Amino acid sequence: MRKITNEELGRPTAAEFAAMEKMPVVVVLDNVRSSQNAGAFFRTGDAFAVERIALCGITPTPPNRDVHKTALGAELTVAWSYHASTAECVGALRDEGYRIYAVEQVEGAAMLGAFRAEPGTKYALVFGNEVEGVDQQVVDRCDGAIEIPQAGTKHSVNVSVAGGVVLWELFRQLMR
Repeated sequence: MRKITNEELGRPTAAEFAAMEKMPVVVVLDNVRSSQNAGAFFRTGDAFAVERIALCGITPTPPNRDVHKTALGAELTVAWSYHASTAECVGALRDEGYRIYAVEQVEGAAMLGAFRAEPGTKYALVFGNEVEGVDQQVVDRCDGAIEIPQAGTKHSVNVSVAGGVVLWELFRQLMR
């Protein structure tokens, strides 16, 4: 077995990435406090070709040394916007025709393995603060919630890890 070189992977250039079809998903970060977590979302967003990332409230925004350290430059390829209020961001996305889902442990949440993304539908996935999760006022504005099943003693995974898990599943379903 031989490792494949970066050249052999055939990755798009930044210009090609900007022009290519994106997964119809906007990632909404609701007051994510860590620059490293924000940067990890950029890198994962690049990997799965998300449409854009909406950085809300206290979420760090580029240019930021620590975001860049984790994003490895993906903050330059993934489209992003800043919103002072997550609730207002979610309202604007709803007006644009997105279905809004909190990635959160709430009553009635769909377990990730049972969630079925519908082709032709635009999604906004809201990921919450590392301690408080998605704000209840934002949860109240969502169409539903997605929960990642877990078997361990902790009640959660790191928010950027949750992003990777959920975005992979939507990518698998929507971008076959």
